[in-house]
Amino acid sequence: MQRYRYEIDNVRAHLRSLWAIIGVQLLVIVALWFGWSQSPKQLRVHVPPDLRSGAVLVNQEVPPANVYAFAFYIFQQLNRWPDNGAEDYGKAIFKMSPYLTPKYRNDLIEDMELKARRGELAFRVRGVHEVPGHGFEERRVDVLAFDTWVVWLDLDLLESVKGMTVKQTTIRYPLRVVRHAIDAETNPWGLALDGYEGNGPARLNENGVSATDNPSTERKAP
Repeated sequence: MQRYRYEIDNVRAHLRSLWAIIGVQLLVIVALWFGWSQSPKQLRVHVPPDLRSGAVLVNQEVPPANVYAFAFYIFQQLNRWPDNGAEDYGKAIFKMSPYLTPKYRNDLIEDMELKARRGELAFRVRGVHEVPGHGFEERRVDVLAFDTWVVWLDLDLLESVKGMTVKQTTIRYPLRVVRHAIDAETNPWGLALDGYEGNGPARLNENGVSATDNPSTERKAP
């Protein structure tokens, strides 16, 4: 009889240990569920264009190539006046406004109004394109902070009025780019142009060097 009592006590002890294990497992499951419920629903990952050597992707980190591509595309669209600058300039600002900081948007509006008063927009056609051989390189993107960059664009600017060329020059634009993840629906890049850095745009001479910059600090063109 004593023997059976010991067996019953052992079974009960074993059941208690099993219930304890089940309780611990339930706590772990609840903790995992809570952690999963608090995780972000969406992650913005910027994939670099060149993956031949692979890439390590970090959430919210923007590779220099992506910053350059963003700055060039948005800036080119701002300076695309296909028919009449008096109408096209304002349309371009409105169209690209989700990719501009409020400060830079106001600067562009003031520039548009100034050019309009001077008569520099009527029937003016404008466009910019990348200077051949002056495309993306790592040194064309300065990382100022985790959320701030300066992109150096060397672009050919062409303007005409009623079919007559009035301006054709090569300019270096130091564009400031900042993180601007306010509305992912209208701005999936999470970036915005914030105007010019330093002294602003400068013309390039035949050697691709700015005539107004100090030669000792000049960024050599590719």
